[in-house]
Amino acid sequence: MPSALADILGRIGGTTLMPLRRIVPPNCARILLKLESENPTGSMKDRMALAMVAAAEADGRLRPGGEVVEYTGGSTGVSLAQVCAVKGYRLKIVTSDAFAPEKLTHMRLLGAELTVIPSESGRMTEKLTRDMIKAARVIAAETGAVWTDQMRNTDQLAAYDRLADEIWQQTEGSIDGFVQSVGTAASLRGTGEALRRRGRPLALVAVEPAESAVLSGGPSGAHKIDGVGAGYVVPLWRADLVDAVEPVSTADAMAMALRLAREEGLFAGTSTGGNVVAALRLAERLGPGATIVTLMCDTGMKYLNSFAAAPPR
Repeated sequence: MPSALADILGRIGGTTLMPLRRIVPPNCARILLKLESENPTGSMKDRMALAMVAAAEADGRLRPGGEVVEYTGGSTGVSLAQVCAVKGYRLKIVTSDAFAPEKLTHMRLLGAELTVIPSESGRMTEKLTRDMIKAARVIAAETGAVWTDQMRNTDQLAAYDRLADEIWQQTEGSIDGFVQSVGTAASLRGTGEALRRRGRPLALVAVEPAESAVLSGGPSGAHKIDGVGAGYVVPLWRADLVDAVEPVSTADAMAMALRLAREEGLFAGTSTGGNVVAALRLAERLGPGATIVTLMCDTGMKYLNSFAAAPPR
């Protein structure tokens, strides 16, 4: 039996990498999915939440009994709520009714205090992102809380060094492409930079909502893919790092998430659906013999109401 953990945070990372079996057509590259749903809150964001809080502790910004504030579509907030609960920090979250209600409930249950910003018909827009950031800035200024400011926080990149280490070890260095959706851009950038340092040629593909394809040079728009597509070019984005940007519509991302559930037995959110759509496009270009890794960003259990409301396919 493995030894007992000091706390639940010791379960962050070390997630499984497994191949997609039925969704990938013949004569394509192999696609491996990193099951980030195995993290304690069911999300890859556990990694970056712990890294941001640990960095603030290390440099003295965050002291015992302190307070943290963040704006979030939900997964980062849930992850921060867990980290803060374990470490004894108060947490104030700025979020919106645009995001899955399950995430808002989860944050509250973990002890976070929520400020909920109204959205435009339940959709993610640039204005909503900026309104949430403004509200978090005001709370931090008024309370003296440590603002983790995920759109600009480079402390989180260390978390993706570890993710890249895991991918490299699990593929035994045989990886030809990495595909990831862009929210703050930290996971694509951090993982991509760390993989590239190994010296192996690697195609890096960013995924964004087709309805708001700003990284592709398109106009800002509204979409319903939780956690990605801020509506503007985010500060941590590095255009020089990526080989391609793949726009994926909300409808296609949702349809792929349902296919993953029904054909692979993997219940994930829409950002994962978008990742797999883009990975399939890359798999066709690279062809047999190549290996592509993408992320199952979180569990679909965070989106039960959203899936229930979706038209049947």
